[in-house]
Amino acid sequence: MHEPYEPHEAYEAAAYEREAVSSDASLDDRQVEGALRPRALDEFVGQQRVREQLSLVLDSARRRNRAPDHILMSGGPGLGKTTLAMIIATEMGAPLRITSGPAIERSGDLAAVLSTLQEGEVLFLDEIHRMARPAEEMLYVAMEDYRVDVVVGKGPGATAIPLEIAPFTLVGATTRAGMLPAPLRDRFGFTAHMDFYTPEELELILHRSAGLLGAPMAEDAAREIAGRSRGTPRIANRLLRRVRDYAEVRGDGHLSLRTARAALELYEVDELGLDRLDRAILDVLMNRFRGGPVGLSTLAVSVGEEAETVEVVAEPFLVRSGFLARTPRGRVATPQAWAHMGLTPPPDAAFGAATAGATAVGTANGAAAPGGAAPGSAGTGTP
Repeated sequence: MHEPYEPHEAYEAAAYEREAVSSDASLDDRQVEGALRPRALDEFVGQQRVREQLSLVLDSARRRNRAPDHILMSGGPGLGKTTLAMIIATEMGAPLRITSGPAIERSGDLAAVLSTLQEGEVLFLDEIHRMARPAEEMLYVAMEDYRVDVVVGKGPGATAIPLEIAPFTLVGATTRAGMLPAPLRDRFGFTAHMDFYTPEELELILHRSAGLLGAPMAEDAAREIAGRSRGTPRIANRLLRRVRDYAEVRGDGHLSLRTARAALELYEVDELGLDRLDRAILDVLMNRFRGGPVGLSTLAVSVGEEAETVEVVAEPFLVRSGFLARTPRGRVATPQAWAHMGLTPPPDAAFGAATAGATAVGTANGAAAPGGAAPGSAGTGTP
């Protein structure tokens, strides 16, 4: 039986189409990010509340000479979860072991990792929500009692042999916290939610990265790049490298505002961070479907993409930016979208009626109304 198609896989499959603003990490990103990552908590820009809470957890653990509580970090890709895991290990003076949920296919895979951990070691488990269920159940005992039960044999003669493991700290990272089982989520002593960054925070990150890359840039150029980075440091650093490339090849080597605008226009990233796919969705929604509502599958076919790609890759940013509303009847273009695309909504545009329905649903779920709604605050509208 084929495994179900994960939205994360759709995200990766579409990365080459939107490399400039994709928040997934390519091989090139991972290599460059290694040099740009901050090494200490004091160097980490943004996430002030998370940094303050995490600092308290680590300081307390050092005072007691104990491993810190297990830590769960949730939030979109590219917001710094892996960087914080590395900082935790550095701050505690402990080794760091890195693996991912998809790599843990059986409980034996997890047992092999846990049984070789040193005392106090930090285990970073990325995309923890994609770990196999048998491994999750083994992880419950390991996190609480520092023990794994290894089953030897099969059938009635099978025997469970308890294997003690060294005290360790699990740092789990997930982009979809709602997919974590409650028993696993409850075993984390500290849970941090990573928010999107403000333009001012991204400017600080860009200046630091530019200095490390040996390509200092003007203040207004940093402001321009930060405004198109979708609140994500990974995207900001990627756009910075593209602007640097443009300045070296087609410019005078200086990262000025004019160079930044020319480079970002070449890579089809507009002033608000929308790329080709984002604008294609809005264009089809407004010009072909008169602003909606339209179902997800129909919208995806119209732009020539998989439904998972539209839902996972483009929609979260469009909804968060107030350009798209998800209602029980389907997707609807907001007045902000019409204005941004330079179009006038027709008199019979369905936005008004659809917004009323979305507002009712959003209010019932405790969410904001469309225009500032979070993704998933209403029905998907899939036919």
